[in-house]
Amino acid sequence: MTATQEKPARLIGGPGLLLVWFYGVMVVGAVSRSAYQIATGFDRAPLSYSLSAVAGVAYGFITYSLVRGGETARRAAQVCCAAELAGVLIVGTWTLIEPSAFPDSTVWSQYGMGYVFIPVLLPLSALYWLRRSRTAATR
Repeated sequence: MTATQEKPARLIGGPGLLLVWFYGVMVVGAVSRSAYQIATGFDRAPLSYSLSAVAGVAYGFITYSLVRGGETARRAAQVCCAAELAGVLIVGTWTLIEPSAFPDSTVWSQYGMGYVFIPVLLPLSALYWLRRSRTAATR
């Protein structure tokens, strides 16, 4: 890094650090859950287990973006958090309307009820923080 390059704006200061911690916990939970389920009984509920794996990948990408920092990472995290929220709302509603489509639950089933609703609260909190961090950086 040369003297003329600026360090990327930090996204993990204050509440951002708490977001990184929660997303990190969710990465471990979703990835380990889906890896075990896919390895031991994928044929029983392929949609459920695949969606849990997708959730784990999304959580990992958001965690990486928050830690990386900078405007590009902030925008990428915002897009991914919006997609995550859409996924939670779609899958959560789908599991309530047609539970037979999900022989086993996913991370996002019933809006994340099995994870104390953290999957629906986390992207809302992250989107708020990322928006707030952008406006704070422009001041």
